[in-house]
Amino acid sequence: MLSAMAARTRRSPVHALRALFVATLLAAPGCSAPPPPFAQLSGVILDTRLADLSGLAASRGHADTLWALDDGGNAPELFAIGNRGGVQATYRVAGVANTDWEDLASFDLDGRHYLLIADTGDNGGLRKTLQLHVVEEPASLEGGRLRPAWSIAFRWPDGPRDCEAIAVDAAHGQVLLISKRRQPPEVFVLPLRPRDRGLLVARRVGHLAGMPAARTDGDARARMDRQVTAADLSPDGRTLAVLTYGDVLFYSRRADASWSKTLAGRPRTRTLSWLPQAEALAWSADGHGLYASGEHSPAPLLYLNP
Repeated sequence: MLSAMAARTRRSPVHALRALFVATLLAAPGCSAPPPPFAQLSGVILDTRLADLSGLAASRGHADTLWALDDGGNAPELFAIGNRGGVQATYRVAGVANTDWEDLASFDLDGRHYLLIADTGDNGGLRKTLQLHVVEEPASLEGGRLRPAWSIAFRWPDGPRDCEAIAVDAAHGQVLLISKRRQPPEVFVLPLRPRDRGLLVARRVGHLAGMPAARTDGDARARMDRQVTAADLSPDGRTLAVLTYGDVLFYSRRADASWSKTLAGRPRTRTLSWLPQAEALAWSADGHGLYASGEHSPAPLLYLNP
């Protein structure tokens, strides 16, 4: 290290002294490094099987592992990927179809690790019924087949709508669902473990407040920036993160506050400007940050510092 520093000093003494001065300031009492940027590149997803990536969830059973899925038109498969983006294992979910898988959530219940698959996409507004499928996380990442531990069939109370964002509040036994195209976005709930195996009706509990205004200038893509494409609840159950094509919104919940009251408050908003077609968002397992990616190939895998 000393020889390398000496070489740099001989080449550029002014630059070396400047670097040493900055390092001394940062090391001095009361000084600290600048905060990290909101979005950092964690890795790149190169596997073309994830070219239509639409959902992410942090594994609760495997360190440094995320679960990912593709949207409709692809096989009903879940992919375990590392936090650098490489695929570790692939599992086919038996007995279900990928009509339009749009989001994924991980949660713990009764000492077990689960993943919830949201088959809730409906671009054309034609689907009369939709499904949520819950699978238990495999104990090892060897690939193979998974079967749903249970499924939830439901409909909306007043006609079809597109939904690409869900979150699981396991502590209160609820699934949150957020509409995509309606403004302001609507929020619905379903029971996480329903007693009734018949067709359920999602219950509207409110709207997302504080959404950035949709852009009216530019092309059609710019006007879509404020549509909701993913959501996830932090492991401690206190913060709901909501992803749009252009921003991440954070809704903080006070103890015992209802979701209708929480989501009626103004969120903290961070701009996410360099992720092509942002479609997937997941809190890290430790709750210190989030991962985000998009429907693109190759797709950047970002780590976000909330």
